[in-house]
Amino acid sequence: MKKILSFDFGASSGRAMLSEFDGEKITIREIHRFSNDTVILRGRMYWDVLRLFFEIKTGITKAVNDGGFDAIGIDTWGVDFGMLDKNGNLLANPVHYRDTRTEGMLEEVFKIVPKDELYKLTGTQTMRINTIYQLMYLKLKEPELLERTEKILLMPDLFAYMLTGEMKEEASIASTTNLYDPYKNDWNFDIINRLGLPKNIFAPIVQGGEVFGMLSDDICEELGCEKVPVIAVCGHDTASAVAATPSSSEDFVYISCGTWSLFGIENDTPIISKEAEDFQFTNEGGYNGTTRFLKNIMGLWLIQESRRQWKREGEDVSFNQLEKEALAAEPFKCFIDVDNPMFETAGNLPKRVVKFCEQTGQYVPKTRGEIMRCIYQSLAMKYKYTFEALCKLGNKQYKSINVLGGGIKDTLLCRLAADACGVEVLAGPSEATVMGNIAVAYTALGEIKDLKEIRKVVSNSTDLARYTPENSQEWEAPYKEYLKILGK
Repeated sequence: MKKILSFDFGASSGRAMLSEFDGEKITIREIHRFSNDTVILRGRMYWDVLRLFFEIKTGITKAVNDGGFDAIGIDTWGVDFGMLDKNGNLLANPVHYRDTRTEGMLEEVFKIVPKDELYKLTGTQTMRINTIYQLMYLKLKEPELLERTEKILLMPDLFAYMLTGEMKEEASIASTTNLYDPYKNDWNFDIINRLGLPKNIFAPIVQGGEVFGMLSDDICEELGCEKVPVIAVCGHDTASAVAATPSSSEDFVYISCGTWSLFGIENDTPIISKEAEDFQFTNEGGYNGTTRFLKNIMGLWLIQESRRQWKREGEDVSFNQLEKEALAAEPFKCFIDVDNPMFETAGNLPKRVVKFCEQTGQYVPKTRGEIMRCIYQSLAMKYKYTFEALCKLGNKQYKSINVLGGGIKDTLLCRLAADACGVEVLAGPSEATVMGNIAVAYTALGEIKDLKEIRKVVSNSTDLARYTPENSQEWEAPYKEYLKILGK
């Protein structure tokens, strides 16, 4: 059986996973896990890219010692990139999307390409983290660095380049930049030219399932591995997760649940309208030319960062304990808009929750449990708001929601999502991103036929947890109060 070595990078950790496929099911094993620690230097937040590449090589070595592999696939988060000079060397460490350098850059872009026009051209949700605003910062604040840049490569493609020497951009990750044409499936060079960005820095687009290139001779010699292909799987982790949605229906709703909650549907074509823009939906590339029509929602980051703050204060509380404290608190006393910019950056998030409630004239949470209840229910309310918008924009009544990724381990959030949205929640697989990464690689090797078969194989390989609504009616009156908080 052919083996795929899959690298899956999240915002706080990464894994190397080795898989086998027997024609019916995919089995995966974690052979290497590592932290992904950001480094703050002189007020700037960086990804430690050389260390992460060291971890990739460590994963390859472990896979070689485990019997070898037939191909490599890599997925990461979106929008961030490395810059290469004319000799193919890194010019600087990639900057983290949560860095504050893009503050004020939206306004600079909109002076040239108005916001409404930008959405019509790209279908991309306006977010400060997007690549377009990072590049505008470089153009205005560090032009000498941009002038020395021969190519930019988004993170999975940067790692693929380090392994193969080939400079290419995979379509799903390119679609997160706000510089991608969702109709032509290529860079939008009209926007690029109008912004005065160098056209040459954008590498050619390849589709998910194509091959970046073969492992370079020096990598093979250093690590003692065979010269195997590095596959351009769906490089954006959400695209990989959606490809692995275990649904037999073509009409399904998904939440790729992790640090972010990516809530959407899969379409053959983009949905670009004033209504979609007002709801802040984005159109991103999926496997086999599909469009992921989705909304980026602040996800488990809110819980993770709150726990980090309490640990900084000496309270070594577990996620399980926080869930219990949330359940013990009285429901529906206060809400936050989870996507408010004040919750984007690291720091004292519980304090910001309290401040938001004060500023909006609500009950102010006083205990850790009340803060957690506020966060959990606010996430579920945002799910309800987004689900209703999807039904309206898609002109369909969806009967269930597929929750994918590590967030399915948060059973409280899954239960609240079912109650808030009033439909069944199907949770699984927890390793959706890795499963999608691997399955697309198997299609490139000819082991799996197409997207429909990918989903059948994933379904065969996954046990789903089901959550049915228990008290949806209790959410209706509080939901009206929540909408007031959103200004709706």
